[in-house]
Amino acid sequence: MTKLSVNINKIATLRNARGGDMPNVINVAKDVQKFGAQGVTIHPRPDERHIRYQDAYDLKDIVTTEYNIEGNPNPKFLDMVLKIKPTQVTLVPDAVDAITSNAGWDTVTHKSFLSEIISECKKNNIRTSIFVDPSLAMIEGAVATGTDRIELYTEEFASQYTLGNKKAVEPYTQCAILAHKLGLGINAGHDLSLENIQFFKENTPNLLEVSIGHALICEALYQGLESVINQYLKKLQ
Repeated sequence: MTKLSVNINKIATLRNARGGDMPNVINVAKDVQKFGAQGVTIHPRPDERHIRYQDAYDLKDIVTTEYNIEGNPNPKFLDMVLKIKPTQVTLVPDAVDAITSNAGWDTVTHKSFLSEIISECKKNNIRTSIFVDPSLAMIEGAVATGTDRIELYTEEFASQYTLGNKKAVEPYTQCAILAHKLGLGINAGHDLSLENIQFFKENTPNLLEVSIGHALICEALYQGLESVINQYLKKLQ
């Protein structure tokens, strides 16, 4: 079964809109695990517009499943990760002003930079993952960095799937086959939803984990958080 990690950034966005503590990020993290999710993901950004760095520390002892912290590995981010020691760190090359992640790493150009960070994380027993576009060259480049896993950036698949283009999954299938052959674990995330998750999982061999936030929280507004998580778990079996 592919594991489901729930990204709770949008919960923090809603909380921050009013400046109080409702909804409570800690309670939601507890709930998604209680409802069956096998992990919790957060993606703190420098402006702390949703998840704050303090949230990351506060969640350390709350997440008893897999704790995945995503982000651009600037010095503040790396310092936080090395102190918290989450299950996994996912390195994402998002710009400071990016609304959301919009590209994967060029693992060839940034090999030295990524290798140094990955080495430090692995010394601290933190599993590493690199956010990458569905490109065979980038998969090969990722292997050279020493990373444990890659996370396939799935926005293009999701966009094309909505238009009826199911062939858009083919680059992901090919990348997953190559990654597994080269010894990399395979994660995926970005714009995956109840509509497309089962098709993506069925066509992405050896998919270990998906990280889903925006779509899942939107769906939960209508169907309830527990119901939506259970639907994802069934589709990921």
